[in-house]
Amino acid sequence: MTQNRTHTCGALRLADVGARVRLCGWMENLRLVGGNLAFVVLRDFYGATQLVTEDPALIAALRALNKESTLAAEGTVRARSSRNPKQATGDIEVVLDSFELLGRCRYNELPFEINRSREADESARLKYRYLDLRNPAVRDRIVLRCQVVAALRRAMTEQGFLEITTPILTVSSPEGARDYLVPARKHPGKFYALPQAPQQFKQLLMTAGFDRYFQIAPCFRDEDARGDRSPGEFYQLDMEMAFASQEDVFAVIEAVLPPIFAEYGTYSVASEPPFRRIAYRDALETYGTDKPDLRIDLTARDVTELFAETEFAPFRGQTVKAVPVSGCALTRKQIEKLLADCEVVAGSRLYWCKTDAQGHIAGGVAKFLEPQAFTAALDLKPDTLVVLCPGKLSQAQKAAGVAIKQFGAACPGHMDRERYEFCWIVDFPMYEIGEESGKLEFCHNPFSMPKGGLETLLKAERGELDPLSITADQYDIVCNGVELSSGAVRNHDPEIMVKAFEFVGLGEADVRAKFPAMYNAFCYGAPPHAGVAPGVDRMVMLLAGVDTIREVIPFPMNKNAQDLMMDAPSAVTQAQLDELHLRVTAED
Repeated sequence: MTQNRTHTCGALRLADVGARVRLCGWMENLRLVGGNLAFVVLRDFYGATQLVTEDPALIAALRALNKESTLAAEGTVRARSSRNPKQATGDIEVVLDSFELLGRCRYNELPFEINRSREADESARLKYRYLDLRNPAVRDRIVLRCQVVAALRRAMTEQGFLEITTPILTVSSPEGARDYLVPARKHPGKFYALPQAPQQFKQLLMTAGFDRYFQIAPCFRDEDARGDRSPGEFYQLDMEMAFASQEDVFAVIEAVLPPIFAEYGTYSVASEPPFRRIAYRDALETYGTDKPDLRIDLTARDVTELFAETEFAPFRGQTVKAVPVSGCALTRKQIEKLLADCEVVAGSRLYWCKTDAQGHIAGGVAKFLEPQAFTAALDLKPDTLVVLCPGKLSQAQKAAGVAIKQFGAACPGHMDRERYEFCWIVDFPMYEIGEESGKLEFCHNPFSMPKGGLETLLKAERGELDPLSITADQYDIVCNGVELSSGAVRNHDPEIMVKAFEFVGLGEADVRAKFPAMYNAFCYGAPPHAGVAPGVDRMVMLLAGVDTIREVIPFPMNKNAQDLMMDAPSAVTQAQLDELHLRVTAED
C-alpha cells in the first residue's frame, strides 16, 4: 500500500462492497453507453478494476483523455450486476466519485494496443518496450524471471554456496567470442574488456580458498543473435566448487534445477535425478546433435553399408543416416514440405521412403533400395516413414538431427511435449581441426582437464595417441533440445596446462602472457575444481514456454544488437573521443 492509494487494481472483492477506495493506474479503456453512462477499466501492475459513473461532468472529463493516461480514482465499491468471470475483480466495480489526472497520455494513437502488443511488429515492441511491458502477459514473464532468479539464489545458498560478485571491467580474452572493449582514459591505447564470463575469476576464487562460489553473473559477448541467444549481454547461474569432481557438479545441478522447473515451468513434470549421461560422439550418432530433445523418441541409424554399391548418385560414397518414423500418417505432400523445411536448416538434401500397411517399401527413393535387407536392417514395421540423410559424416549427422526434430514434432505419438527432459552430454573432444585454420585447435574450453591428465597428453606427444581422440572432463547440460550451459573439471595444474596449450602451438611463455593471473596463482598450489554456468535467460525461456529469448528479457536488443528504445549504439562527441585518445576512421 502507498500513501496515494488504498488498494491496488487487483485487490478488491465482494467483501469490500460498501468501502470507499482510492485506486491508481492507467486508463485501459473507456466505454460509453447511451451517452449518460461510462465504464472505465483502470489497470495497474496487479490487475484491473472496472469504474462506473453517470456523472455528466466526470464523463466529459474522461472523454477528454487519451487511453493510457494515468489516474487516481476515488469511489465506492459495489457488486456488479453482470459478473466478469475472466477478471479477478469481476464481481465488483467502483462507482466513481472523482478522479485526478496524474499523467496525461498526449498521443491519440498508440503504437499498438497494449493487450495485443505481442501481435505487433517486433521493432515497434522494442522501440516502445515500456508500453509493451504494460501488457500483463508480457509483464508476467518478467515477474517469472524475478521469481526464478530468487529461487536459484535460495537453492544455491541452501547448497552451501556463497554469492560473490566478480569484476565487470577486466582484461580482453583471447578465446571465445568477440569482446566488448572499453577504452581506458588513464592509459592511452589500452582497453578494458567486459567479461564474456567470470571464468578466470571464479577459478581464482577456488585458488584463494573459497570452497563454493556462485553468482547470477552478467556476461557480455559481441555475437550474432538467434532464438536462444541475445546479442550483447546475458545472465548465467555461474558456479564453481573446490575439491570437486564432475559428479559433484552434477549432483548440485540435479538438486537445484528440477524443483524450480517443476514449480515455475509451463509443464509441471521435470526429469528426476540422475539425468541421463550421453557421450558427445554417441549423441551425434544417435540423435544427430549434441543438444538432443529427449522428449522425442526418434533416433538415427547408420545404413551406409546398405548403399556401398548403390547406383543412386547422392548416396554413392557417402555416409547415410536413416531416421525411421513409425505410425506415420503424413501424406506425400506433407512429407515433401517437411523435408524442404529440414533442408533449409540442415543445408543438405534429404530423401525418403515408406512402408505401406503390408510392409512393402514404396515412394521416394524406394526403387534404389534392396527391400529385404533394408527392412531387416531397420526392423521396419508397416506404416513407417524412413528419412534418409546422405553426406559427409558430420553433414549426415546434422541432417538426421534436424529430421528427428521436425518429424518428431509433426508426427503424433513421438513427442511428449509437456515435460522438461534434462541430460548431460559428456566426454567432449579436447581438440579439433579448425575449419578456417586447418590446424589443431581447442574444441571448447581450453581450461578443461584432459581425461587421463598429463599422461594422456604425453602419449599423444610421443605419437602413441591421436590428439583428436583425447576427450576432456567437459560437459553440457541440455533441456528439451536447448543447451543451458557448458562446464568442466578445470585444468588446475600449470604443467598440464602448458602441455595442453603446446598442442595448439602455444608455449609456456604464451600461457604466462595470456593468462598471467591464473598461471601464477596455480603455481602457488590450486585445488582440483569444477563448475558450470546454466544460462538464466534460456532457463526462463523454457519455463515460460516461448520460442525467443527476447520475450523474457526486460529491455532486449534486436537481432542487430541495437537498442531501439534508447537508440544505442550511438555516436559520441569529438570531445569524448579526444579524452579517450581515440579516432574514428570512416568506412569506405
